[in-house]
Amino acid sequence: MQPQAKTVRPNSTINIVLNDSKEKAIPDRKAAALKQTGAPFLKIEEFFNSIIGMEDLKTRVKEIYAQVLVSKKREEAGLKSNAQVLHMVFHGNPGTGKTTIARMVAALFRDVGVLDKGQFIEADRSDLVGEYIGHTAQKTKDLIHKALGGVLFIDEAYSLARGGEKDFGKEAIDTLVKCMEDHHNECIIILAGYPDEMEDFLTLNPGLASRFPIQLSFKDYSAKELTQIAFGMIEEREYCLTKEAERKLFQHLAHVYTRREENFSNARYVRNLIEEAIRKHAWRVISTPNPKKKTLMTLQAEDFDVPLQETDLI
Repeated sequence: MQPQAKTVRPNSTINIVLNDSKEKAIPDRKAAALKQTGAPFLKIEEFFNSIIGMEDLKTRVKEIYAQVLVSKKREEAGLKSNAQVLHMVFHGNPGTGKTTIARMVAALFRDVGVLDKGQFIEADRSDLVGEYIGHTAQKTKDLIHKALGGVLFIDEAYSLARGGEKDFGKEAIDTLVKCMEDHHNECIIILAGYPDEMEDFLTLNPGLASRFPIQLSFKDYSAKELTQIAFGMIEEREYCLTKEAERKLFQHLAHVYTRREENFSNARYVRNLIEEAIRKHAWRVISTPNPKKKTLMTLQAEDFDVPLQETDLI
């Protein structure tokens, strides 16, 4: 499964994922190894083994994870546990894995006992902003109460501030800040969006930025990483590439990477490219009588003859 693809949801629909402990089950041998002093990050490595790149981000998450574990050990030793606020801001271009990492945070922190339930609630502006006075505050409070014990992930959070003076978005922000104060250790709130827009958004309320001490940057993927993502998507769809197709795919992605615009869509671009190649493959193969299995699976260089439009780079 490629984590970079974002789920498209209908407006006003809250996506709630209850983490299944069996889904992330670790074999008994590995579970035992987690208790050994020499393998503190084995569990987090298990969570990240399908994630391409993001080395700096993985290090930051390991630091957070280490602090959580050490805090628990201090508590067990009779010391002050130094409970930390774990609200986060994820800033980066689309297709860089923000939603996937947020889901992993929910599962990981449930497993180490930081979160009681570990449910993942994904929301956007329509889930917080109401239609009349008082409606927004109640919607926001209800949403946070659903998230208690888990993670509330608000994508494109800056959209809360885009309605003007008469819009109820500011009320949602103010209510969010107040609820974070009331329930600061009962859930984790993660705000996500484009870098510049998120920086501006955090200045809208005097208490907003200080309530998100953890800020993680999701950088654009390199051409090599984009190619690895493409290979994963192709394998997941049960296709394969000729050597010529591999070469052409990399050359195309390297060219795209060097010409990318400020809000380049990263893995979303790769997904669209692969889907276009699969359509071209189908057009080639459809007229072949009784095609062999290999023919039905193999993408060729000509399937990647995709015109490079300027709009593709954003």
